[in-house]
Amino acid sequence: MRAAAPVCIALLASGCATIQKDLGHSEVASLVEKRLGRKTRWNQGTPEDAEVARHLDTLLAGDLTSDRAVEVALLNNPSLQSTYEDLGVSQADMVQAGLISNPTFSGSIGFPISGIGGIEHEFSLVQEFVDLFTLPLRKRVAQEQFVADTLRVAHEALATAAEVRKTFSEVQARQQLVELRRMVLHAAEATSELAARQYEAGNITELELAAEQAAAEEARLVLAQEELTLVEDREHLNRLLGLWGPRTQWTVSERLPSLPEQELPLERLESLAIRQRLDIDAARKQASLLWNALELARSTRYFGRVEVGVHTHKDADGPRLFGPTLSLELPIFDQRQALIARLESQHRQGERRLTELSVNARSEVRAARARLLSLRMVAERYRRVVLPLREKVVDQSQLQYNGMQIGLYQLLAAKREQVEAYRSYVEAVRDYWMARAELERLVGGRLPGRTTQPTQPETQPEHGQHRDGGTEAPHEHGQH
Repeated sequence: MRAAAPVCIALLASGCATIQKDLGHSEVASLVEKRLGRKTRWNQGTPEDAEVARHLDTLLAGDLTSDRAVEVALLNNPSLQSTYEDLGVSQADMVQAGLISNPTFSGSIGFPISGIGGIEHEFSLVQEFVDLFTLPLRKRVAQEQFVADTLRVAHEALATAAEVRKTFSEVQARQQLVELRRMVLHAAEATSELAARQYEAGNITELELAAEQAAAEEARLVLAQEELTLVEDREHLNRLLGLWGPRTQWTVSERLPSLPEQELPLERLESLAIRQRLDIDAARKQASLLWNALELARSTRYFGRVEVGVHTHKDADGPRLFGPTLSLELPIFDQRQALIARLESQHRQGERRLTELSVNARSEVRAARARLLSLRMVAERYRRVVLPLREKVVDQSQLQYNGMQIGLYQLLAAKREQVEAYRSYVEAVRDYWMARAELERLVGGRLPGRTTQPTQPETQPEHGQHRDGGTEAPHEHGQH
């Protein structure tokens, strides 16, 4: 009975282990909010989910911003919600590792066949004994696994946020490009109509008329393609945000933000990535728990299954017997050598994986920053040099046209080239912010210096410019 006492105590202690639904996700929410400034939530079919749904409607009621889109995704992305369930699985494994195996009760009753003698019976209660000694180490391994899983889930949330930011920038840019293409189409249609009137008056050739009509049709097809791409980009963002039905009618009114004044030094970004990347921290925890699992296997390699318990027996004509029992598994053939070898390989593999992640993180940060600087240079060159030059070309062409030194179509060509330059500028700014979102993912958090000021270059084409070039100016040319 003394041998059974510690078993009973351990069973009572382990019976207190329970599943806590929010365990792990609170840590994920804290990690995500610290790096993104936005909250996340694990929807588990509770009454609080209705409050989250109302908050989603509030976020989508006004114009959607990049930060709001990230928050919607953190609360509503289906894939992310599925990933959050990994925390429940990992917590269940952790709780299971802290439980003592159940005792085994067995018994038998013997009845006399010939009618002579009494009934014999025996009963026994046994418990696995080695569990008591390995419980602390098993719990430590499971806890480290839970921490590693928590870091991996938080890393997935950050990756989703980065993808949302890139797609949101794509939608912003695509809306501006659609607006530009509509301006080009309006100007091309007006020019084509004027060319038809001039052809009827005998002022231009059939070749010039066909060229303007072809340009108008091409502008219409390009606009249709841009509008289709905008629909596809919006649907991509809808999938990331987990939206359907009326919630997909969100609007984005702000333009792409301007570029920040300066970039962070490369050295700070590399060290920030090593310090802040959650997948690197998870790999570090994984290597540590594999080492502890290896130590557990080594410490029990010469101990097979050990069961202790009590046994009672009563013969038909004899006294009742009661006493302890002991059952030992003799580790003669299987001394866990295969398990130990496997864990040794997995531990070395975990360390190599940690080294690989660290080296790759530094390299990816360097490459991403180089791309960011290159795109910044392109966007700045367009804003400071190319667009002002295109504006100057249009102004000078307008003066020469007014002086009857060039024809109408040369003026319109100058304005079309100005629009194309602005389109390239918008795409460069879009690519910059998408590259910045990727760099934020690679360093594991937001970068300082993001601005909410919309892109407003000094030489942005206006609707009025293109209407003048497409209607009023051609009409004046017809008068001459």
